[in-house]
Amino acid sequence: MSVQKSILAPIPGVFYRRPSPDEEVYVEEGQEVKAGDIIGLIEVMKNFYEVKADEDCTIVSFKVENEEVINASQEIVTVKPS
Repeated sequence: MSVQKSILAPIPGVFYRRPSPDEEVYVEEGQEVKAGDIIGLIEVMKNFYEVKADEDCTIVSFKVENEEVINASQEIVTVKPS
């Protein structure tokens, strides 16, 4: 049985799954990502901060919606380490 982990929001703000409204999402559920890959952005006062995978993993599910206001330490994504 493999253990699932969470990627938490490092700061409060608005979470975005895509770099801009007319572009594709960074990652999809079920997609494998490498450590350092961007999974989303958090906007705080017109500044954007990248949210990255901490390790090689598979995205299991997003726990927040695109453009949702989130809190610091809120779970953004559940992942399964590779």
